[in-house]
Formats: sequence, C-alpha cells, structure tokens
Amino acid sequence: MTNNRPAYRHVADEIRSAIEAGQYAPGAQLPGDMTLAQQYDTSRATVGNAIRSLLAEGYLIKKGRNYAVSPLLQKILRDANARYLKKNRESTPDGAPSSGAFASEVKAMGMRAGWETTVERVAPPQNIAELLEVSADEASVLSRSRHMRANDTPVQLATSYIPGDIAFDSQLENVDTGAGGTKSRLAEMGFAQTDVTEEINVRPPSPEEVDLLDLPEDARVYELLHIARTAEGRVVEAAIHVMPVHQWTLRFNWSIEQAN
Repeated sequence: MTNNRPAYRHVADEIRSAIEAGQYAPGAQLPGDMTLAQQYDTSRATVGNAIRSLLAEGYLIKKGRNYAVSPLLQKILRDANARYLKKNRESTPDGAPSSGAFASEVKAMGMRAGWETTVERVAPPQNIAELLEVSADEASVLSRSRHMRANDTPVQLATSYIPGDIAFDSQLENVDTGAGGTKSRLAEMGFAQTDVTEEINVRPPSPEEVDLLDLPEDARVYELLHIARTAEGRVVEAAIHVMPVHQWTLRFNWSIEQAN
C-alpha cells in the first residue's frame, strides 16, 4: 500500500501513462512480468494485478502467453440522436455508401468496420415477443445477429428481431440488406421508424460474450435494448446490443422546454 492505494494501482497508473504517451504503441507487446517488476521496483504479483486491471480497462489484450497494447484505444462514439438519421446510416462522413449506422461510426474514426451476419427465423425471447406482440413458442420473428468489429477488434454483438409478417420473404432475409441497412428497408416497406426507446444496463459478460468479444472475465458490458416504433405506435424492431464498456461512449442529447 502507498498513500492508501494498493501498490498494483500505482503500477497500473505508470503503464497506462506510458501507453497514453505513446511509449507502447497500439498492438505492441508489453515487456514480461519480470522486466516490469524490475522497472517499477516491485513484485511480479503486483505487476500481475496491475495487468489484470489494465485488461479490464481495455488498455491491454492477451496475446498468446503475453500481453499487448490494445489496437483500439480510442472509444467509439455512439450518438443516439444522429446515428439513425437517413443521411448518417446510408452514407459515411466522406459520402461513400454505408450499410448502416455502425459502419458510419467506425469509418468516422478512421477505421474499417466488419461483421458477420446470421439471419434466421426464430422463436424470440419472451421479453422480445411481448414487445413485438408475437408468439414466443414458434418461429414468429426474423433474427439478424451481427458479430461486429472495428478493424480486427471485436466491439459489439447485436441481434435485431423483426415480426415475421413484415420480414419473412422480404429483402430483410438477405445477409446484405443494402445501403442504410434494416431501417432503410423497413422504411421502403412502409414501416418507417419514428420513435425509439433505448434501455441501457451495465453487467458482467456471459462466458459466450467473453469468448466472442475477446474480453477478460472481470470486464463489463453495456446491454442496450433498442425498441423502434412506427408513427402508428407499432414496434417493428427490437434489438439487443452488447458492447464492452471500455470501448464505447454513449451520447444522448435533447432539448428541455423552458418554463416562462
């Protein structure tokens, strides 16, 4: 202990500062525990605790038996007020066609967006079935699940559920739905989304999420439930997004009516 703080936190502060100062570049391998212990005049156990802390914060990643600086040190900005505008989901900041809001967000940071998409007709989870007013006991919705990356770093798992009476036998069953993604296709089909509710919770990742998002088990993720309605009030899409807390900044803004 030093100044009422565990010694490993001071070592973590030093390594973090070195990373932020560019001493260790993104992707660079960190020196071994023994070297770091000598450098910071401490024990290997203290260094190990510092590394675990920096893994949870997202500064480091596991690389075989060693550790490296995360290739993704800058957080991705998810601006809820801007990302669903037609111009932002259908084109990137440089005017190139975009397959959706995520691709535009990542390209705005100078990175390459990538994902694998799985499209299935499924029985939805009970809470999703209630939102969409469909059966949870049969394949009543179209599920579009994405495993998403910025460059080669996994950054999000997202699954959208759309009522089968809208989505079955439509373009939404294609893996690639074209410019603007699901929201643009729904609008063309007469189901434009005009009202969105998003509920956000922070929780530990599941074992599967640890694996898919390449996370340490003591990391935390945002679980964001996205509920989109038409002007008539029908919920036409419910989506669950899982995002590592250390990789994302969530932004919301709104106007407050001023009382006279």
